[in-house]
Amino acid sequence: MKLVEKYPLGSVVVLLPLWIALYATLQQAADALVLVTGLPQGERLTEAVRFFVYEVPKVLLLLTLVVFVVGIVRSYFSPERTRAMLGGKSLFAGNVLASLLGIVTPFCSCSAVPLFIGFVEAGIPLGVTFSFLIAAPMINEIAIVLLWGLFGWQTALLYVGTGLVIAITAGFAIGKLKVERFVEDWVYQIHSNNPGMEEAAPVFRDRIQSGYSAVSDIVGKVWPYLLVGIGVGAGIHGYVPENFMAGLMGKSAWWSVPVAVLIGVPLYSNAAGIIPIVQALLAKGASLGTALAFMMSVIGLSLPETIILRKVLKLPLIFIFVGVVAFGIIIVGYLFNIIY
Repeated sequence: MKLVEKYPLGSVVVLLPLWIALYATLQQAADALVLVTGLPQGERLTEAVRFFVYEVPKVLLLLTLVVFVVGIVRSYFSPERTRAMLGGKSLFAGNVLASLLGIVTPFCSCSAVPLFIGFVEAGIPLGVTFSFLIAAPMINEIAIVLLWGLFGWQTALLYVGTGLVIAITAGFAIGKLKVERFVEDWVYQIHSNNPGMEEAAPVFRDRIQSGYSAVSDIVGKVWPYLLVGIGVGAGIHGYVPENFMAGLMGKSAWWSVPVAVLIGVPLYSNAAGIIPIVQALLAKGASLGTALAFMMSVIGLSLPETIILRKVLKLPLIFIFVGVVAFGIIIVGYLFNIIY
């Protein structure tokens, strides 16, 4: 680790070919490992084990690479710079820019309140702020890399596109509703008396180090969720009868999309835990639109984030926020079911 900190660029040159070699041999290694265990081929347990031992290293490798790259990109977008970029933009243009910035800027549930207050202080419209708060958790690097790795780049791209549409339109709708009166009064009474000095821009060596720090922080936090999610997905993959989910989450069940969203909203998980489960559900007959609507509601309407936002938002605005986003997710779910 000390060598990585001392020679960050050189470590990339050494580690990247190793990453490529490991990723290229995953399938053969997984098959060999299952063969060594002596498990009978074609059995449910064997298929569940094969799913687990292949998906875990595959997803971890993809996640490490993408988080590293995003960590470098994020070094260009501090919260202060993000507020400055959004300031002074018209409503719709601000919604679009805020949603795009939400993908690449640091965000978690614990930072919802300080980010919200900072945006309000900077005079950024409320609807633009909500576009950022919706896009940041929903369209994160973990969701993108897992969808890419498990379903292909086309599904990942569609997810990013529909997530952006939800963030932009929901933020625009909230902005048009003129709901500023539902923000807690004390938020508007805060004034930043110490704007602080502008920090010096980091050199490229520091940006590479930011990538390593992002890997250590993000992957280090989500890997337990990843193991649990893939473990549950492996169980579904091996033991749930074929087409069982079609009756519950299939296209023929018109009510499946809103029910999936209603179930997903109060749940809490991150993308690392929920996406492998969605993959297994799809393999057993669930429709893509219903499964994605469930996933979006779980990671896009995080219960901890909503509870934390209650500190700065009155209940009517909390309900409007959840209702508008949930409605957008339902529309996307039906759209995916029609297309696929």
